[in-house]
Amino acid sequence: MKHIRTFQKKPEDFANFNASLSVHSPGRINLIGEHTDYNEGFVLPSAIDKKIKFQFRPNNTENFCRIFSETFGKGFEFRIDEVFEKQAGWENYILGVLEQLKKMGKTPGGFDCILKSELPVGAGISSSAALECGLAAGLNELFNLGLSKLDIVKLSQKAENEFVGNNCGIMDQYASVMSKSGNLILLDCRDLHSEYIHADFKNCSLLLLNTKVSHSLADSEYNTRRAECEKAVSIIQKDHPEVKSLRDVDHKTLENYKKQLDEKIYRRSLYVIEENERVIEATKALKEEDLKQFGRLMYQSHEGLQHQYEVSCKELDFMVDFSRDKNYIYGSRMMGGGFGGCTINLIENEHIDHYSTELSRAYKEKYGIDPDVIKVLPDAGTTVVKEAKP
Repeated sequence: MKHIRTFQKKPEDFANFNASLSVHSPGRINLIGEHTDYNEGFVLPSAIDKKIKFQFRPNNTENFCRIFSETFGKGFEFRIDEVFEKQAGWENYILGVLEQLKKMGKTPGGFDCILKSELPVGAGISSSAALECGLAAGLNELFNLGLSKLDIVKLSQKAENEFVGNNCGIMDQYASVMSKSGNLILLDCRDLHSEYIHADFKNCSLLLLNTKVSHSLADSEYNTRRAECEKAVSIIQKDHPEVKSLRDVDHKTLENYKKQLDEKIYRRSLYVIEENERVIEATKALKEEDLKQFGRLMYQSHEGLQHQYEVSCKELDFMVDFSRDKNYIYGSRMMGGGFGGCTINLIENEHIDHYSTELSRAYKEKYGIDPDVIKVLPDAGTTVVKEAKP
């Protein structure tokens, strides 16, 4: 490893850390529209009121950087002018952002950073995007790099694609940076056209239930699903060069190619087409304050993810199925890449406590795990706070 050194305790001169600025970078939820972003489709996400909090200060060096995570109780140091080599964990999201800044000719100076996360890792609320976008936003402000919010979104996505090796779409980073408090974002992932949708859930709230499992399939199968979608496009493209992604494929066209597509690839493609339709229908339902219809579409989304796209798991399915006969729960679905993480539930406020207890007891009895219960609110995107000078 080139000049990357890890350490297991906070450096002594971090004890009285006088930050020049702080950054609050949120996780995100996605109400509906899963695995559609990398197919140039529609999504309905928002940042949430759970964040990674960064403290930054310049350290008066040209290239030397130290970063310490209070969450993990460890840190690492490196020189920006060296070639970065891939590490074992969360460090890669940091290094990936810095690599992208260097490629853009926006190399920052030396800095120190302390970070602390409120986001459970592996819960599907995109702690990775929060880490990337928070770091980029802080360095942009600290060193006057001149990046727009959209620049931060795009470079953070490229960091995850190119350095980390996760071929994600742009939804997570976009939601983490661009969200507005009290709103969802209807985002067209083809041209990044967006519309803010007022998140009025009336007598209901959004409840995340974390399975606290993260199956080893998650990363590899995510990239496999993307490749399967691209395979379908490549076959259809031979006769229809105007088709650039599954966004351009309608039901009739897909049916015409059913015999040419592997049965599994056909199911993947059908899911994406139907999920894009569900996002538009769900947005309409929200605008019309029809929360019951919104919830029905959430359940349909989960069924597609479970049976057509095959990215759910038994723990997620257990949680969704447990909710189905409760008339005070309007909708439930898995959220995120899949194979673990959270379900997102639209539930009447007065039933949150007893349902959380009931579900937790049943889940513990079935799997021997105490799930995390997380109530979330749609919140603002990444924010930078300049610290007052002493």
